[in-house]
This record gives sequence, structure tokens and C-alpha cells, in this order.
Amino acid sequence: MSTAKLLPLLELEAVAPCCPPLTERPLTADEAERSAVMFKALGDPVRLRLFSLVASHEGGEACVCDISDVGVSQPTVSHHLKKLKDAGLLSSERRGTWVFYRVEPAVLAAMGALLTRAGGA
Repeated sequence: MSTAKLLPLLELEAVAPCCPPLTERPLTADEAERSAVMFKALGDPVRLRLFSLVASHEGGEACVCDISDVGVSQPTVSHHLKKLKDAGLLSSERRGTWVFYRVEPAVLAAMGALLTRAGGA
């Protein structure tokens, strides 16, 4: 008989923009704070490159072993991937000894909507 216990899953709130297009109305302080976290994470060239590598990888996810050649050491890659995860831009899943990353489903659409002119013009 197994004595293993099921642990509850933690629900992590993604920090994705929730805002209307910037041209529609001024952002509230809360909306600006949440959006700034995301843009700050993408403000580093290594992080932006890692995000791009994951987003454009075949199948929509990438093993850390496939995206670690960005000109910095492996511990630095891990640091930048953690920053992207903390900002709600990436999620990850451990499979064996490797970690696979994927862009959070609504992130790209939300980023685009925030920077799009209201009314699609």
C-alpha cells in the first residue's frame, strides 16, 4: 500500500497585460505596473533573444538544451529564464533531467493588443 500524498497545485498568476490598447485610454497605475513588469523582463537583449527562441521554436516549446547558446554561460541562461518566468512570460515543465519552456498562451496576443491602435486602425 502506498503512503504517497497528493499535494495541491499552486496557481500562479501570470503577469500578462490586461489592458486596452494604449491609444484607447490612459493606463491606470495598476495596469501600468503589471505591463511594466513584462516589458522590463524583455528589456534585456539576452532575455528578449531567449523569449524569441522559445516563441519561435517548433512545437511551441523548447528544451533548455536547445536554447542555451546565446553567448552567455549556462547559469546566466537559467537566471534569465527565471526572470522571464517570474514576469509571467514563460512557463516550464521538467521532463527527466531537462526543463522545457513555452510562452504563456495569452502573452503574445496580449502584448500585441496593448500596442495596437484601438479599433484595429
